[in-house]
Amino acid sequence: MELRSRVNDALKTAMKSKDAARLSTLRLINAAIKDRDIAKRGDGEEGGVSDADVLSILGKMVKQRQESARAYEEGGRLELAEKERAEILVIEDFLPKQLSDAEVEAAIAAAVKETGASSIRDMGRVMGVLKSKYTGQMDFGAVGPKVKDKLA
Repeated sequence: MELRSRVNDALKTAMKSKDAARLSTLRLINAAIKDRDIAKRGDGEEGGVSDADVLSILGKMVKQRQESARAYEEGGRLELAEKERAEILVIEDFLPKQLSDAEVEAAIAAAVKETGASSIRDMGRVMGVLKSKYTGQMDFGAVGPKVKDKLA
């Protein structure tokens, strides 16, 4: 719940400072969190959205905006691509610091050792360990091939 309160505090600050661009992005984050909250209640789960849920929401939002920015650039709509990148910067304020390549390699090695993975069949377990420990700190789309290479 700590991340959710940080988002709400930032929202209030953006309102007071009349920062329209930041405010709209924070409202999108808040809406996504509330959507997940409602979905959880619909599934009969107790409790609210956890920090891990918020991290996964934020990670998906960043990935969506990166894809949109790329599509806008390819379409020659640079002003829209810039808007998407500005939203990414606001969202990343709430994500943990991204791991460096060396730290990612060390995390993969530790996860392989922890799970006792020896073949490509164990990739799911390794990725599960990485996701549980490093959600929001690494791009799992880029990590997947590295894990595959390590296990091959």
